[in-house]
Amino acid sequence: MKEYKVVNWKMGLSKNSQKLEDLLNTYAKQGWTVTHIAEQSTRIVFERNKNR
Repeated sequence: MKEYKVVNWKMGLSKNSQKLEDLLNTYAKQGWTVTHIAEQSTRIVFERNKNR
């Protein structure tokens, strides 16, 4: 079974790329993979197996 997480990315005035990379790496360490990043929005959808 899969579980999903939707994260609303809040863009700041500086270091956006580094903050986004840190966020993605944090979730990756928890087993999440990115399934979708909305182009016109700030939403990122993650997926992982629920029974890991």
